[in-house]
Amino acid sequence: MAETRFDVLTIGNAIVDVIAPAEPGFIEREGMTEGIMHLVDAERSAYLYGLMPDDRRQISGGSAANTAAGVAALGGRAAFVGKVAEDDLGEIFATDLRHIGVHFGVPKLGDGPATARCMILVSPHGERTMNTYLGACHRLTPADVREDEIAAATITYMEGFLWDPTEAKKAFVTAAHYAHKHERATAFTLSDPFCVNRFRDEFLDLMRSKTIDYVFGNIEELKSLYETDSLHAAVQAIAKDAELAAITMGAEGAMVVHQGEIITVPAYAVPHVVDATGAGDLFASGFLLALARERDLRTALQAGCLAASEVISHIGARPVEDLQQLTREHQIAL
Repeated sequence: MAETRFDVLTIGNAIVDVIAPAEPGFIEREGMTEGIMHLVDAERSAYLYGLMPDDRRQISGGSAANTAAGVAALGGRAAFVGKVAEDDLGEIFATDLRHIGVHFGVPKLGDGPATARCMILVSPHGERTMNTYLGACHRLTPADVREDEIAAATITYMEGFLWDPTEAKKAFVTAAHYAHKHERATAFTLSDPFCVNRFRDEFLDLMRSKTIDYVFGNIEELKSLYETDSLHAAVQAIAKDAELAAITMGAEGAMVVHQGEIITVPAYAVPHVVDATGAGDLFASGFLLALARERDLRTALQAGCLAASEVISHIGARPVEDLQQLTREHQIAL
């Protein structure tokens, strides 16, 4: 087995998050559905970007990149694979990731669409409504996936949002092949119910073919995957399909399903949910780092829930508190 350089390597859409509070009525006036991710074209993206207030925040984002950032914040060794363009937002993305200690070495796209961006509008009660222009991030190809990097990562984690363009899909499968070739684990997040609805059969095949070892999702994604209103039925089904499934349950905490056993932990109390952006991504950070370090599953759940509780207490999908100090205070041994 190759020398381990990374605890977790993540693969996904390289997106710059543009975050701002939403004025009352704005989401409805613009024809959006609150709490949903809307895919937009370049023209709509420019229009919405122009309407966002001057105090918007711009940081590297995307689900898998957020997870890599969380791993680094927890003291882990993280890497990210994704595609940005040679433009201002692409430079913001790359510089930001490297600044927080995430390895990012994918060549930038010199000819093609602009760097992806996601306009995140945060309602007063913390719900986020996303408008995403995918641009350059969908130009990821198998050539961007380096075997030596995958071989050096304890776990390679990929996002369902990437499962759309043909070349990116091939990159996804190539990474899984490299991981298993080098006796490394693969993990995957269902990402969103709309992703599950579009790619249900392919997602199930990823698990059943053992291309993916560990699956992450929330209750709604899990129910959608198995087309059932029963959480119990969905849990029973995924227990047969996946080696391990980590399921987030919002204010109820999280559960893991592994070898016929179900372990649950409660959520950590959050006085006020400010912004739910990144909760699932940061849960994955804590859980994956614990797995990579061979901690027990209850510890992994607790680490995930703690990281998620921190990120929903403020605007943005990146931690602002010292997560390593937070885990020590809660006696979570990562």
